[in-house]
Amino acid sequence: MWWFIVSVKLIAEIALLALLGRWVLARLLHAVGAQDCTKNPFYQCLDVMAKPAIGLAILCSPRWVLPQHRPLVAFALLSGVWLSALVAKIHWCLQAGVATCR
Repeated sequence: MWWFIVSVKLIAEIALLALLGRWVLARLLHAVGAQDCTKNPFYQCLDVMAKPAIGLAILCSPRWVLPQHRPLVAFALLSGVWLSALVAKIHWCLQAGVATCR
């Protein structure tokens, strides 16, 4: 059970950081005057890592959510998953003993 909780938390962390990095890189590219940030190879790499989370957000969100807001919905959903996994990990560690969680 502990491995499942840690795996879910790790996947959520990777996707959250990919979404955050994608947003920061897009802001930086727009600040320097880049017309199309999707041609940047680093942005494309982060986009590949974030696409599954955005796809999940499309399935979970209603139709009236605008396409440009879907990454924000994905970030909110992943934050909830990460927080739930964190609480589950803390609960499991307190039950099993803190020494077993290290």
